[in-house]
Parts: sequence; structure tokens; C-alpha cells
Amino acid sequence: MIKLLHAADFHLDSPFDALPEDKAKQRRQEQRELLDQIASLAKSEQVDAVLLAGDLLDSDKSYYETGEALARTFEAIGVPVFIAPGNHDYYHPHSPWAALRLPENVHIFTTSTPEAVELPDKQTVVWGAAFTANHAHSLLEDFPDVDKSKTNLMVLHGQVGTEERYNPMTPAQIAATGIDYLALGHVHNYSGLQKAGSTHYAYPGCPEGRGFDELGKRGVIIAAVGRGKVTERFVPLGGRQYHKLQVDLQDKSDAEQAILEALPKYTERDIYRIVLTGEFDGRIDETALANKLADRFFHLSVQDQTRLRRNIWAEAEEDSLRGLFLRKMRAKYELGTEAEREQITWAIRYALAAMEQGEQWRV
Repeated sequence: MIKLLHAADFHLDSPFDALPEDKAKQRRQEQRELLDQIASLAKSEQVDAVLLAGDLLDSDKSYYETGEALARTFEAIGVPVFIAPGNHDYYHPHSPWAALRLPENVHIFTTSTPEAVELPDKQTVVWGAAFTANHAHSLLEDFPDVDKSKTNLMVLHGQVGTEERYNPMTPAQIAATGIDYLALGHVHNYSGLQKAGSTHYAYPGCPEGRGFDELGKRGVIIAAVGRGKVTERFVPLGGRQYHKLQVDLQDKSDAEQAILEALPKYTERDIYRIVLTGEFDGRIDETALANKLADRFFHLSVQDQTRLRRNIWAEAEEDSLRGLFLRKMRAKYELGTEAEREQITWAIRYALAAMEQGEQWRV
């Protein structure tokens, strides 16, 4: 058996556009510090090799500090490290992977044709291939025969399914390789251990979230692989987490108090999006609420998705300018398409806000 650390999709040097620049810069530095955790975990788990399945970098450019952090991490790991560049950090003659000075234990796959590297002392062959542009055809087509007397691993970036741009592969193609364990990257959520034929495969997901599509705990895979046998476990890392918290304001009179009552403990380290829902007659200032609660989070955004209890047509029968306006708009609304109704709704909202001296209705 050979013991592995399998990770992917670090997206180092991400811009973190949704954060203020000072916090975005801090997050990029924390991404580099996360590499130290990878090295520590590889040491404590006494792995025999590390497989990194692409998109370690967010683009084909990188900060100098990031290159230094990668080199330092790989040297600290000590055991063989195999990198299969992905669609974000694809390999080309002027890419960071071509320019970085990395220790001798690092092997970067540089072509779209699968290549094999032997680990003789482990009776193991490690296969890999690279994106050489920001898209790739199926890299498993015409896969060569493998030596079944040895353990065969592969590290690869790509999509299991029908996605055409990012190295699409089917379970049948995976099974046809005869590989014992296929270490994949590209999907940002942990997949659990999957199997196609005699080949096991998995996505570890990204080791740290970068947005609200990457919620909760993130980490890497520790796997033990032999001929025809694989065991693995997901190991969460300690990075900042993204969370969405829905707060129902139904029957509430104070939005801030409702949020405070709904908050879990120990939110200060993480990034939250609070979504306000339900019927609520009060006025909500998303920015003011986020600013008032900001010290409870690394970063907070508030989204108002509440609805007014008040029927916007309630005053349509008034003998007034407001009533006349609402009757005309209601006639257009009833005949409109869904998109037109949305535009009419917003027009009513702002017109009534103007009539009420700037107090906006949410509709």
C-alpha cells in the first residue's frame, strides 16, 4: 500500500473581489499560510507522496511571495510531489510552473499526453497530464496499457460528465484506464470515494472556501492505495469558512435583534451572508445593518429578501393621484409578461417612494 495526500483547487492569489482590498490581501496571505498546514499534515500522516490535481494557482500569473511559499512547502514535505496543472494554472512556456524554482522532489506534468513516473521503492507508477490551455479535450482518450503488477495512480484535472471544455471523462473511460486510484481536481466539493470498474476516484474539493458557493468545512484527502484496494478519509483544514444564514423576520419587529438571536457562537473568524426573509413591514437598510454588526465577523453582507405584508394595490381604488397611478399600473401588470411585471413592480416601488417623500416600499 502507498499512502497519499490528495489536494486540488487552492486557487492561490485569488482576487477576492467581494472583500475590501485590505481583507482581500489578508486572505491571499492566509492562502499561502494554508500551504504550511498541508506540509504539516503530510509529515504527521507520514504520506509517501502528494498528488496535487490542478488549479493550485488562480491564473497563469502569480505573486513572487506565492512562488516562494510553494517552494518552501514542497521542500518541507520532502516526499515526491506530483502536480497536474488545470484550466486556471495551465502549463505553457511562460507560465509560473515553467519559471518557478522548485525542489527536486516535485514533478510537474507538462503535456496533454499522459506520462508515467515510477516510484520503484513503492512498486508504484504515477500517471499525469496537464492542461496546456484554459480548456482541454478528453485527456483519457487512448490511454496506454498499465502494468497491473504495480500500483497505478493518476493525478488529473477535469470533469466527470459531459462538460466539453474541461477534460470531460466518463466513468467508462475511467474504468478503461485500469488505474487503481485517480486523484481528480476541478470540482470544488468533496465527492467521497467513487468507483468505475476497478478504478477508484475522488475529488477533495477546494481546501479553503473563496465564496458563498464554497460553504463550510474544506480540506484534503488522505488515501491508502494498493492493487485493487483503496481506503480514504476527508481531513478538514482550519481555514476561514463561508456561511449563509437565513433569518426569518416573520412576526418580528426588529431586524437587528432577530439577527442577533439567530447568530451561532464564534462567528468572528468567518465570512457570513445573512439573508432576511419572510413578511416584514419595517424598513431595512442592508448596508447600515452590515456595518453595525461588522465586528462580529471577518466580513458580513446582508441581503433583504423580505416581502411587504401590505398589498401594493390596496390604495388603487382611492380617488387620488396615487389611486389613479395604481389603477393604470395594475392594468399593465395584469397584461404583462413575467419580465414586464418585474419592471412594473419596481416602477411602482420607486414612484410610491417618491410620493411618500423617499420612504421606499419593498415589493
